[in-house]
Amino acid sequence: MKIICIGRNYTAHIDELKNERPEEPVVFIKPDSSVLPKQQDFYIPEFSNDIHYEVEVLVKIKKVGKHISEEFAHTYYDEIGLGIDFTARDLQSKLKEKGLPWEKAKGFDGAAVIGEWLPKTDFKDINDLNFKLLKNDKVVQNGNTSLMLWKIDEIIAYVSTFFMLKKGDIIFTGTPAGVGKISPNDYLSGSLEDKELFTLKIK
Repeated sequence: MKIICIGRNYTAHIDELKNERPEEPVVFIKPDSSVLPKQQDFYIPEFSNDIHYEVEVLVKIKKVGKHISEEFAHTYYDEIGLGIDFTARDLQSKLKEKGLPWEKAKGFDGAAVIGEWLPKTDFKDINDLNFKLLKNDKVVQNGNTSLMLWKIDEIIAYVSTFFMLKKGDIIFTGTPAGVGKISPNDYLSGSLEDKELFTLKIK
């Protein structure tokens, strides 16, 4: 499986990081080794002093597809989830300044938290899903998929133009505003439509 991530998909998050609004989706990939094993704590890596949480709605691809038409994109997934794209912000900033790839800042071991999955049929409209991240029981990110610049089916159609999608691939659809630094002993939890899909301790 591969993890395909969409950056800069919420205007408020673009503004908070002072990034330029893209004309098309920003795409990057995390290796499968970046997935944090279930029930395991997240250990802050030694190479960064500024790891940020970014909560995101996830989609799991259920069949092979390439050059998928947007009108048929909905047939390529049955499950919706929630996760965290951990980012070494200090390292990412240095790499961006030099025009270098982000992989070291985004694809390190444990950088992809994947929570529980829910059937797509549980939701009335996937383009109107509320989700949030709590840090130490305080809401730090609060988003809705209606605020995406590119909706889920648009993302699938776009990404499949460049990468063949395969069963088990996971798409991280972007994070809303409110990203911030984690510290040892923090406790994170994420909810989608008030259903808690993951909890996580920071070490």
